[in-house]
Amino acid sequence: MSDAMGMRPTYPSDISREQFELIRPLLESARKKTAPRKVDLYEVFCAVLYLLRSGCQWRMLPDSFPKWRTVHSYFAIWSQPHAEGSLLERALKKSGWRGPKETGAQRLQQVLDRGRAECEEHGHGRPEGL
Repeated sequence: MSDAMGMRPTYPSDISREQFELIRPLLESARKKTAPRKVDLYEVFCAVLYLLRSGCQWRMLPDSFPKWRTVHSYFAIWSQPHAEGSLLERALKKSGWRGPKETGAQRLQQVLDRGRAECEEHGHGRPEGL
């Protein structure tokens, strides 16, 4: 089954494009004004949702999503802590997305911890985190 654009299969973790439009300004607020974006931010966000729901490794994201390194880059930016919560936490809440049985914060922490461990394992550890 493909989405309305016919670009990729739909996944149970996806949100609608209408739901995404409610959070687009929040996610775009993290963007540095540089070259035009080459990926569909909706597809990147759905890839993050897929990862949060499935618990898969970054490299195991389906090929129908943007490249895992691109998704990981956005995830790292969106996950940076802020007093009112990370952009990702706020976007998940605002979109009404329901993840696995753990809370979004618990799953997010697991993913962040796994990412840090993978970086350290490959000699790319940075003390400040992702």
